[in-house]
Amino acid sequence: MTTEQIKITDITTSPELLTSKSPISNPNCLPPQKRLVPPLNFSPVLPKLYRSGQPTPPTHEFLNKLKLKCVVWLSLEDPSDSFLSYIANNNIQLFTPSSFNSDFWDGVSDQTISESLEILTDSRNYPALVCCGGGRHRTGTVIGCLRKLLGWNFASVSEEYRRFAGGRVSVELIIEGFDISNVKINKEHVPDWLLR
Repeated sequence: MTTEQIKITDITTSPELLTSKSPISNPNCLPPQKRLVPPLNFSPVLPKLYRSGQPTPPTHEFLNKLKLKCVVWLSLEDPSDSFLSYIANNNIQLFTPSSFNSDFWDGVSDQTISESLEILTDSRNYPALVCCGGGRHRTGTVIGCLRKLLGWNFASVSEEYRRFAGGRVSVELIIEGFDISNVKINKEHVPDWLLR
């Protein structure tokens, strides 16, 4: 029987098709591997530094592979209960900067950015994840200022921000205006990528 001769009814009634070894019934066929699902907007930033939206239970197994030591949470709202449980069960430090603008549309304050960068420039906190609800604007602001600290030009910083957030002029102005000299870096625990 050729494929041209097979009709819809043949699929369920043909003895040849019913007795053929399908991958499902073939004992030599391996079961599918468990899939690892990254969080929304996940991306590596630097060695052992990652960014994303808030992780959900289906992404926790993926996070296990990262062996995180800390999470920098950039949102007015508390993380979900499932994410808080994951953090506690895996002995991960949760850092929440002390000051946020109370209005969601105001963006991230200079103090929040400085506090976050002080955490991220301390190698004792690595591997680390920076995240907020969607992994776009607040996370993008802090990562943009980190890129500025690394000496990236503003066009490159903006291009990376827009890849995740689609662009928001007010956020790009915050990044452009951020004074990196306000970041207190612990010289004894500087990550290798900052020494280059």
